[in-house]
Amino acid sequence: MSLDYQKIKDWPLPQTRHTYAARDAILYALGVGAAQQNPLPPEELQYVYEEGLKALPTMASILASGPFWMADPQTGIDLTQVLHGEQSLTLHKPLPAQCELIGQDSVDEIYDKGAGKGAVLYMTRKLYDAADGELLATSSWSTFMRANGGFGGTAQNQPKPYSVPDDRSPDEVLDLPSRPEQATIYRLSGDSNPLHIDPAFARRAGFDKPILHGMSSYGMAGRAMIRLLCGDDPHRLRMLNLRFASPMFPGETLRVELWRISPGKACFRARAVERDQLILNNGYVEFDA
Repeated sequence: MSLDYQKIKDWPLPQTRHTYAARDAILYALGVGAAQQNPLPPEELQYVYEEGLKALPTMASILASGPFWMADPQTGIDLTQVLHGEQSLTLHKPLPAQCELIGQDSVDEIYDKGAGKGAVLYMTRKLYDAADGELLATSSWSTFMRANGGFGGTAQNQPKPYSVPDDRSPDEVLDLPSRPEQATIYRLSGDSNPLHIDPAFARRAGFDKPILHGMSSYGMAGRAMIRLLCGDDPHRLRMLNLRFASPMFPGETLRVELWRISPGKACFRARAVERDQLILNNGYVEFDA
């Protein structure tokens, strides 16, 4: 499908205001698999109890998203052929448990892999505290547009993902179970794609049942990093980047394999234990050591 590079680069993306409350932070935590025990240990209770509530930092990746502008036919983007490729997040300050935010999106670049090979769109969203204008977080992501290659652009200088070591065993491994109904919960945080709830729609997309949102597995990876690297203090997480490798199904166990690189830095990948299927790859994390 035809794609006008300059039109997409210059697409008007207005600021978005988004107010979220403690209830939203709790709902997000449940949607990324938190709080599955009774009684809850303190490290899980902090995400779902109003007393001393802390927001999971990965929630910043879904806030102040604004209208779904790529659905506009004038973009030339074929939505039936798009995939979420990568997700990155930098926390400049701890994410409050409730706040009014201002989000500003920008189109960073579009890389042309060639006709029949697709194109990759990179975008960034900056989140500001509406009360004082301070920058709270920067979220970036890539979208693989399988039907939009060959528009005359370049594939040079496309960002490369972080390489996970293949010459040594991980330093730490953590298994996180997901809920069978996790996709049903997570969609209440804003992603209502029928692929994650409607069995008939999932079959038309080539799956025998609904799949879990990629951003839910991203949130699970964030929980793992906080557990393994941050002493269960979400305020110590500073950066979380990864590439989506394949879909995960609700109810599966996510096994996170982590390698320490240097003080305050690590890399990771994650797989679905039941199918031994790689789900998340090229993970990179920074934290307050």
